[in-house]
Amino acid sequence: MSVVSGDNSGGGGENKTKPGSVNGGLTIIAALLSMVGPFTIDTYLPSFPDIEIDFGVNRAVLSQSLGVYLAAVAITTLFWGPLSDRIGRRVVILTSMFLYIIASIGCAMADNIDAFLFMRVMQGLAVSGSFTASRAMIRDVHDAQSAHRAMSQVMLMFAIAPAIAPILGAWLHDMFGWRSVFWFLAIFGASLMVMVFFIGETLLREHRQSFKPTSVAAVYFRMFKNKHFMFLVVSLSSTFGGLFVYIAGAPTVIYDFLGLGSDGFAYMFIPMVGGVMMGSVISGRLTHKTSSSKIASIGFWVLTAAVTINILQAEFISPTMISVVGSLVAYAFGLALVMPAISVMALDCFPHNRGSAAAVQGFLQTLSIAAVSSLAVPLLSEKLIFFAGGQGMLLALSIALWFYVGKASRLSSVK
Repeated sequence: MSVVSGDNSGGGGENKTKPGSVNGGLTIIAALLSMVGPFTIDTYLPSFPDIEIDFGVNRAVLSQSLGVYLAAVAITTLFWGPLSDRIGRRVVILTSMFLYIIASIGCAMADNIDAFLFMRVMQGLAVSGSFTASRAMIRDVHDAQSAHRAMSQVMLMFAIAPAIAPILGAWLHDMFGWRSVFWFLAIFGASLMVMVFFIGETLLREHRQSFKPTSVAAVYFRMFKNKHFMFLVVSLSSTFGGLFVYIAGAPTVIYDFLGLGSDGFAYMFIPMVGGVMMGSVISGRLTHKTSSSKIASIGFWVLTAAVTINILQAEFISPTMISVVGSLVAYAFGLALVMPAISVMALDCFPHNRGSAAAVQGFLQTLSIAAVSSLAVPLLSEKLIFFAGGQGMLLALSIALWFYVGKASRLSSVK
């Protein structure tokens, strides 16, 4: 029996359903699917030294495995989105997860760096499909208010995953070796694929869009020239980038600035996970009392306070675990308020092309992660205040774009 079926939903511009056990099961699956991408990025990071030895390469060469993966995610996201608007979300997720399982097994069995890099590209190609289609699926079956609550749960898992992935990866590496990390990813992908078999298609047949190249290009052209949509998406990406500065730069913060050992990862990431969890719970509850835009505004105030405290502690006091992590917990809390609200608002800009809209979100978010990892973190790694300042600059961009969106909405309502 299917968990959700779009064929049973009402007609019209959106499927308005009451949240409950039916849509709750779909939300859980979507939340788990959102973890695949962060797991694929972060679980193998503790294994870098051993992989380098096995393949006889240096850190610069192995780092390409992260770069090619992110490039594949970014580019193919723009393919999977419109495809899910054409053939449906379920088929896209099943196809992409099958490819992901094959690619993960390939990484585990690779005997040279070229094969490993190729399989990392395949992983990126597959991850983008499940991530994009699962986001669109959430909005297919929920009205605006319940979609925000559901997206809060999805964003909770998406934000938790980068925090727990290195810890899990380190444990697997220490117990079974680096190849076990990719066997775990294959098993995780297979488990999710089985779960997806038990959900129905959420995209109504009358809402399916053309997959002709000219039609797809026209849709993307409308999206990229839509200031309201693009400002929301870039604001979201920049806000998440502010936290990813510290996720990608965690080895520098923990080893160099705090002088801790490998156990410092747990001390840093577990409290951040707690901040995300608290923010996600409160975000979901606030949907009963106020709008998504107001929840996002509250979140930006929290983020502003967190960044201000972070900059002050980095500049004026010696770094300690409490001072550094405390402000990051507050930032993670604010991020959990902002992300689901803006994500739903962005998807609603194009209600009949939610797959493509989710693709653009994923594309720009991946680009922001890639830019932070490869460009920002190396430039900021000299001093802790540089990390705090970089986070502040990303948040300033987010707030400026959010302010523009709010101002434009107010002017539109007056007219």
